[in-house]
Amino acid sequence: MITTEPAVLVLEDGSRYEGLAYGAAGERLGELVFTTGMTGYQETLTDPSYAGQIVIQTAPHIGNTGVNATDMESNRYWVEGYVVRDPSRVVSNWRAEGDLEAALREQGVVGIAEVDTRALTRRVRSEGAMRAGIFSGEAYEADADAQLARVRQQPSMAGQYLSDQVTTDEAYLSPHTNEGEAVGTVALLDLGIKLATIRNLNIAGFDVHVLPADVTAQQVRDLGVDALFYSNGPGDPEANQAQVDLLAELLRDGLPFMGICFGNQLLGRALGFGTYKLPFGHRGINQPVLDTETNKVEITAQNHGFAVDLPIGETVESPAGFGRVEVSHVGLNDQVVEGIRCLDIPAFSVQFHPEAASGPHDAAALFIRFRDLVLGTTTSTTAN
Repeated sequence: MITTEPAVLVLEDGSRYEGLAYGAAGERLGELVFTTGMTGYQETLTDPSYAGQIVIQTAPHIGNTGVNATDMESNRYWVEGYVVRDPSRVVSNWRAEGDLEAALREQGVVGIAEVDTRALTRRVRSEGAMRAGIFSGEAYEADADAQLARVRQQPSMAGQYLSDQVTTDEAYLSPHTNEGEAVGTVALLDLGIKLATIRNLNIAGFDVHVLPADVTAQQVRDLGVDALFYSNGPGDPEANQAQVDLLAELLRDGLPFMGICFGNQLLGRALGFGTYKLPFGHRGINQPVLDTETNKVEITAQNHGFAVDLPIGETVESPAGFGRVEVSHVGLNDQVVEGIRCLDIPAFSVQFHPEAASGPHDAAALFIRFRDLVLGTTTSTTAN
């Protein structure tokens, strides 16, 4: 049951948005971002890439399909806070196993409803993602200046290392689910993995070793895997130097590689290129991307606040000595690098989410491209 208790969203620029408490009561601080998906709110809430962030849903009506165990992308909700305009008062879907507001309360997610999310999104678009806080319950009663001070005291997302908060505690194996023998084994570095990624790799014929973020190169070698995969995840890629060094070392071993989202940024850095923070990032399931090889436009799911600094439309040499590199995908909204293709080593990555649990699935074939890359490399290695 949605409460009538007051809540307030406070931005670091001093803006205040009054609303009603939604979910758990209390105080939550984080980077304020928005997602443009019209569906898939449960996938958003359970995506580890949203760790450290307060998420605005630009879709006005949230919660009408309820929640269920099947659509969980991890074992918990990761958002720091949740901002919606019109929460549904009833659940109406045959797959529903519970109510969203109750799930938010159970998961300890502090939210706010009845907020003008259109005006709030426009502010983030014009001013950029910023630090914010939601205050409800006893926290709502605090002095406005004290609330603003709490918001401004928190660190910005730039420079934050969050992989240790979202990675798996222990390594585990997820076996392939296709018919017949596995086509290969993959070491997957869990930097905030979504379950749909593992599922798609299993369907493509891979036995997947899911590994914690602090794994060493020798531990990967000891597994005897055929390929390496870096997942999505939260934080600033510049803070993940250990994972960049690990990737560079294994690329020099000749291990085939695919990365998505955060993995794309870490590949860029391993190749010797820089990364930078976007003004407000790309988050949603309606982001148009051009595949420069096929000249085909794909609608993609995205969730990232950083991007790789790499020239578009030309082939360049990797500053780290990995040969020729080119941009494989370009974001059509703002010409941001959305993919990297290495021409002299078996490695590629994309900034978007080909697993796209809540859709769209235009880019799902990238898992098959990865399979073909691994099989081609394996064949070549055997032949030599």
